[in-house]
Amino acid sequence: MSRAWQANWIWTQGEESPRNEWHCFRKTFMVPQEGWSDSSLRITADSRYVLYINGKRLGRGPVRSWQTEQSYDTYEVGHLLERGKQNTIAVLVMHFGITTFYYIRGRGGLLAQLDLLSEDGRLLETVSSDQSWRTSRYLGQHSRATRMACQHAFSEYVDASEWDDSWKERDYSDIGWASALVIAAVGEGPWTTLIPRDIPLLTEEQVYPQRVEALNQIKTFHWTAAIDVRNHLAAGSENHSNHLEYIGYAATLLVLEEPASVVLGAAFGEGIVAVTLNGKVIDAFGRNDVERYAELELEAGEHLLLVDVSGQSHPGIIHLGLYCEKPFVFRSPWEDAGEAHSVFCSIGPFDTAVQIDHQGRQPFNRKHPLYLEVTGSVASAGDLSKYAEWVKPIPNKFVSEADVFALCVYKKESTALAIPASLQQMVIPNAEAGTVPIFHGMDTELIIDFGKEYSGYLTFEVDADAGTVIDFYGFEYMNSHYRQDTYGLDNTIRYVCRQGRQVYVSSVRRGFRYQMVTVRGATKPVKFYGLTCLQSNYPVAEIGKFQCSDPLLNDIWQISQHTTKLCMEDTFVDCPAYEQVFWVGDSRNEALISNYLYGVNDIVKRCLRLVPGSKDQTPLLVNQVPSGWNSVIPNWTFFWALACHEYYLQTGDRDFAKEMYAHMQFTLKHYLEKIDGNGLFNIQGWNFLDWSPIDQPNDGVVTHQNMFLVKTLLATAELAAIVDDAAGAAWFADEAKKLTSAINEHLWDEQNQAYIDCIHADGRRSEVLSMQTQVVATLTEVASGERYERLSKYMQQPPAHFVQIGSPFMSFFYYEALAKSGNAQQIIDDIRHHYGVMIDNGATTCWEMYPNFSENRAHEDMLTRSHCHAWSSAPAYFLGRELLGVKALTAAWTEVEIAPNLCGLAWAKGSVPHPGGGRIDVSWRLEQGGSAMKLEVAYPAHAKVSIKVPEGVTAEIHETKLG
Repeated sequence: MSRAWQANWIWTQGEESPRNEWHCFRKTFMVPQEGWSDSSLRITADSRYVLYINGKRLGRGPVRSWQTEQSYDTYEVGHLLERGKQNTIAVLVMHFGITTFYYIRGRGGLLAQLDLLSEDGRLLETVSSDQSWRTSRYLGQHSRATRMACQHAFSEYVDASEWDDSWKERDYSDIGWASALVIAAVGEGPWTTLIPRDIPLLTEEQVYPQRVEALNQIKTFHWTAAIDVRNHLAAGSENHSNHLEYIGYAATLLVLEEPASVVLGAAFGEGIVAVTLNGKVIDAFGRNDVERYAELELEAGEHLLLVDVSGQSHPGIIHLGLYCEKPFVFRSPWEDAGEAHSVFCSIGPFDTAVQIDHQGRQPFNRKHPLYLEVTGSVASAGDLSKYAEWVKPIPNKFVSEADVFALCVYKKESTALAIPASLQQMVIPNAEAGTVPIFHGMDTELIIDFGKEYSGYLTFEVDADAGTVIDFYGFEYMNSHYRQDTYGLDNTIRYVCRQGRQVYVSSVRRGFRYQMVTVRGATKPVKFYGLTCLQSNYPVAEIGKFQCSDPLLNDIWQISQHTTKLCMEDTFVDCPAYEQVFWVGDSRNEALISNYLYGVNDIVKRCLRLVPGSKDQTPLLVNQVPSGWNSVIPNWTFFWALACHEYYLQTGDRDFAKEMYAHMQFTLKHYLEKIDGNGLFNIQGWNFLDWSPIDQPNDGVVTHQNMFLVKTLLATAELAAIVDDAAGAAWFADEAKKLTSAINEHLWDEQNQAYIDCIHADGRRSEVLSMQTQVVATLTEVASGERYERLSKYMQQPPAHFVQIGSPFMSFFYYEALAKSGNAQQIIDDIRHHYGVMIDNGATTCWEMYPNFSENRAHEDMLTRSHCHAWSSAPAYFLGRELLGVKALTAAWTEVEIAPNLCGLAWAKGSVPHPGGGRIDVSWRLEQGGSAMKLEVAYPAHAKVSIKVPEGVTAEIHETKLG
């Protein structure tokens, strides 16, 4: 039953949208002894909340959403309330204060309403957010923690000695707290519409590490800084995530009391064009190395460090660190700096421009004369006066208090030690503690292996002296001689201990396999009583199963399943570590995979519904939502439209098909406005399909996009017919026909008997031939007749001079093309080949890329960027669909075919969820030397099933219908 909102949006005094602040809210109220039966609580917040009732953590939220459709959560809380006593609602609200790839900046706010209900469901009493709620800053949270990435908000920096963790308990006294400020009624403010959460609450499952992998004593930087030059240089840039181009500098003074040897470095060099010290160029910073370090001999006195921070950037964060064993300080070289300002000042920006890929390049002057002049004329603090009108202090809020990522990556010294058996206690779920040794003048570093990748919230229990610093750094991959650091992702937590034994539960989601745990400044050994992860994902039962006579395929299926689960949050996401972003194109394949693993529909429907919300950014719809990056990958919009059609085929939900068809009509009409005089789709945008050196320019006619547009138009025509729009069906089908004709006329290379990759904006025809383009031609029905037959041969034996497939994402389409021609054996062979490399390298999840192309790798041991990417989980779909042979023949799977493919196996068995309920079980085994098959199938009685036996095999079939 929907009840009227009586609550108001509340916040605190001060900034409407502060940068990276956590605020606590409390409401204590009396619960009657009698007269009520149940209670529910509705809640939402901007940006994220953690909810407690009487000290018990109940949930986190809200789900990502557009502000015009702010989602709220509902909890049943009657079982947590104590009758006849005072009860407390406590809420931690984490406000980002910046726009990310999954959040658009609003203002800080909390909305909550608890309703007490009678047995017949009548509303008896309400506790609503208003000015009677008490609020305080979470004083232990440091708002100057580093930005995690352009996709994310901020890392965690918490000083437990500065805040009483019992603030969420019922007995806590909040007398010193302020009254909350009422800021808006429901329907006001940026949150114009409230909608109930449309998916279940996510899971939280405690998982333990497998072992302490390594123990080291180390030395690292003595000083670090991560500087948000983007948000400082360009006012308002915190309100969007578009590429921002700027030219300018940052400067600071290093002051030495005596001559010293120093190491000046950047643990991640992106954003640093050049560095001068006292006017002299430091060569190490001019290289393109990911990490950049310079060993310098410096005299006593002041040294001006000038950093060219120009570039085009999403995050705009630069990293600096200094190792120096002699006394030193940094101070601002600009005399107007005050207490609110850091030791840095900026010079510029001399020009800025926001670049949006589908809107044409904005004018930008990279050769501004003053910008070019600065490097050669500024060698001391006094020289800055020449550019006084361009100089301004960088506020503290844009400079981190500690760059924990840099401290974890850079090692001046590192000595590996044998791991005491007793230290392994820290990963074992028992009462014994693992004691971390300390070393005079050195930090203690542990590497903890969780055994496989997880995504969720880090938790730990320690006993330590007040002031002891523990840094946590999560990463995905290492081998005996190499650790793949998460450059561009600050996947860290800094925790400063209070005195004694204490527990901390992280409030920020992160993905990792390994945790580097570094103890700094300890005066006595630290006792770890546990380190775990609250694995959090969309709630699913593992209905889909697969097993066969090939252990390699079994391992591959398992990592595909685990990858898919980790990338199911409140939407499908690309990966649990680097981004956690709902990439629209990725999710089309993820949905098909999920259908064969879990059979859940609400998450798919939610994802599809979120996409049209971007129409206010562009009618072409953006490639990740909800996001502040207004970026268009045309294929991603096409895959969204195809996924809408496929959702209908999966569920038979005609009402939803009608809802989505209206949005598909809207955007496709705008896409068709991009058809040029040759009848081809010609667009400026991010014209992407695969991480490989195919010719896919961001302006011009890209062949694979033209072909996918054909497929999208045909799918839209089918959906139009389903929702009884005959005229629309005819129109979309005709547009597809015209585009197909133009592709075959202009993009076929008769001499090479293949489709070219593109026609550039200047009219130049691509000389590149790629497997990607030929795959899409066969899959979209653009190629027919002799051309289709020719390309089918390429599918079976890819020509060596064609660009080869570079990512598991592209392999999905390749496998679809092979399945279309009935070539299951080649699908299985390709899966063994490519995914076998992952298994051989210890993968527990599927990689984002294949290690085919050196341009995708910063280091020879860097096998891929992300080690967990759901667009790569294709085997979980194709092993069920092609090897078990379970395929839907009609919408909603009312008719199903079971047609196993042997593919050289002796046996296979597994299950596939049925969208109407239940599952389809298949088990087959070859007998009599492979000439006979024993086939067992079971399926819901509401499905009509036809069984096809492989050619050349006689079968004994046992069929079970489940009522």
